[in-house]
Amino acid sequence: MAFTKTYDPAPTSGLKEGASISNREDLLDVLTILAPEETPVLSSAAKSKANSTFVEWTVDSLAAPSTAGINENEDVTSFTDKFANRARLGNFIQKFRRDYRVSDLQEAVDSVGPAKVAQAEAKAIREIKRDIEATLCSNNDRDTEDGTNPYKLRGLAKWLDPTNTAGGGNTDVPDSYKTTAAAVHQNADEALTETDFNAILTEIFKKTGTAENLTLFADTGLRRHISDYARFAGAAGAGADSLRKVTVDNGEASIKIGVDLYQSDHGIVSIVNANPDCMATSITGFEAGEGGFLLNPEYYGVAELIPMGSSRMPNLGGGERGFVDCALTLLMKHPQGHGMIQTIDAA
Repeated sequence: MAFTKTYDPAPTSGLKEGASISNREDLLDVLTILAPEETPVLSSAAKSKANSTFVEWTVDSLAAPSTAGINENEDVTSFTDKFANRARLGNFIQKFRRDYRVSDLQEAVDSVGPAKVAQAEAKAIREIKRDIEATLCSNNDRDTEDGTNPYKLRGLAKWLDPTNTAGGGNTDVPDSYKTTAAAVHQNADEALTETDFNAILTEIFKKTGTAENLTLFADTGLRRHISDYARFAGAAGAGADSLRKVTVDNGEASIKIGVDLYQSDHGIVSIVNANPDCMATSITGFEAGEGGFLLNPEYYGVAELIPMGSSRMPNLGGGERGFVDCALTLLMKHPQGHGMIQTIDAA
């Protein structure tokens, strides 16, 4: 005898008949966003107001210390221009926009989520924040609008590039203020050891005198790599894979595998997970999952020309619509106050 089944297909005639058509749907009132949406670089940046499409700031330096001494009764016969080494740095603003719309029928029906114009607007805000995060972390160079191409801001990976070649680093930044090669790990043929990591921190300390406020915004592979510095590898036997070992006191104990704070000779570094979408999709030259920025929030920020806001457009009969937009730029107040890691494993 035939059984009635839940998966009985509809008849080829197109008629809706059979037991399966009366089965109720079981759709949970739950909506899950399947993408990382944190924006730690943007969130930790100091915010300020921009008043032009090109935002500039000045940098200066101190003379090298002298131990020469002065002869008794020696007059002052020469004078130094204390502002001769000042330089002006700048970045163009970039405009960001995400549109949204919901039909009049969709606005009227019940849905999981729900899927109304307010939720569409909120989703556009979350998306534009990811756009900004990816642009801040990018190696895009600054560019002015010419009627065809839009304004673009210079991203972190370009600001912190120590090279000075065509298509490479920042030719408009004086060498005395450029991020030094010792603060950047770019060599794909050389693994990032703990000694290398500490050397970056030491270089930043040499340029700023402090490394206490550094935060490492690390992609997934780099985060695990830094955690491995707290463990050592031991061979399980000839030809066997290495094992990671930790030592704990007798009795009950919890083993902490992750590292949130890294204490070095020149400061404590906070380790923060970078948004993997905003790192991997935007930075050419970075190995997937292995990139990271060592940033001092005191020396970078975001200047907003147009604060983020939402505008509703006229409903012409089809439904509610609008857009979210903003215009801002990245301020790199001290290029030598930061570091960058592009790869952790030898090629």
